Amino acid sequence: MPVTRSVVLFVLAGLCEIGGGWLMWQWLRGGRPAGWGVVGAAVLVLYGIVPTLQPASFGRTYATYGGFFIALSLLWGWAVDGTVPDGIDVAGAIVALGGVAMIMYWPR
Repeated sequence: MPVTRSVVLFVLAGLCEIGGGWLMWQWLRGGRPAGWGVVGAAVLVLYGIVPTLQPASFGRTYATYGGFFIALSLLWGWAVDGTVPDGIDVAGAIVALGGVAMIMYWPR
């Protein structure tokens, strides 16, 4: 599988998990209508499906996804909630993405 397609799938999975979780958060903690929770649950189901399209084993796929999740969560918080990542946040995300590159994309 080309690296580009794999990265796109990881980003899509991240948007599904973070977006679905954010919708649930808005419903349960933000006082939004129950429909937000229903949509959030549906998006979270998509999150469960998208990673299965990766060619690697479950453990390797989810370990790699963890690094993407770190970076995407910081970007989501910045874009949606206005929480600007600081230097340590960025450094941590870079370290996590370095691990992603090694785990998923290093030639074997």
